Amino acid sequence: MSTKTHYETLADLFMYPQAEYPERVKEVSSKLENSYPEACELLSHFIKLLPEHDLRMLQEIYTRSFDVQAITTLDIGYVLFGDDYKRGQLLSHLNREHLQHHVDCGQELADHLPNILKLIAKLEKGDLLVDMIDEILAPALHQMIMEFNDNRVNQKHQAYEKHYKTLIETPSDMSAINTLYQYPLKALFTVLKKDFSIAETFEQTSDFLINITKENELDGGKKVFNKGITNGELIQ
Repeated sequence: MSTKTHYETLADLFMYPQAEYPERVKEVSSKLENSYPEACELLSHFIKLLPEHDLRMLQEIYTRSFDVQAITTLDIGYVLFGDDYKRGQLLSHLNREHLQHHVDCGQELADHLPNILKLIAKLEKGDLLVDMIDEILAPALHQMIMEFNDNRVNQKHQAYEKHYKTLIETPSDMSAINTLYQYPLKALFTVLKKDFSIAETFEQTSDFLINITKENELDGGKKVFNKGITNGELIQ
């Protein structure tokens, strides 16, 4: 494809699924078929695993992949930097670019993956586009895909269970279905590799498992602090 409009098309893969989502995935795959056969093969695995006739399960899989007791997150600034000040700087820069290029971020933050893809579709060739791919999107995607490794998933489950004392029930008894969102992420990375000269390996700048563990510990500390105030234990 000579233009970058396919990145806006790819953004559809990472939107919260509604009833028409399976058909939209098939449409995305169809549009990529001629230029990106490897990505289409990955999407075919995704389509086979999709619970097409069970919207509630599909939405639960999405939520468990990216939102609640999640495998990873679609907020790529958090993937790269966690709660470090660098994420705030990135959000500030992205907000400016979204505004300038008329990208509607909806209710999501500027570093939400679909919003990044919509922005890339509108950027002219130049240093900004290169930096967006090399410094932000490609390394974040690489880390997000790694989070779907079975060992990493199990480690996160243990961390969540330790903090919450229980795990939210997985949407399916099949682990392949519960981790199916690795395939659109891999498909996107495959498209990036063909369109841009990106590295095969990246320096890890943050660790999702460590970040959520710290958040859980801080959250637990806040609960103890608030309970102490309620009971009068912290009032001098």
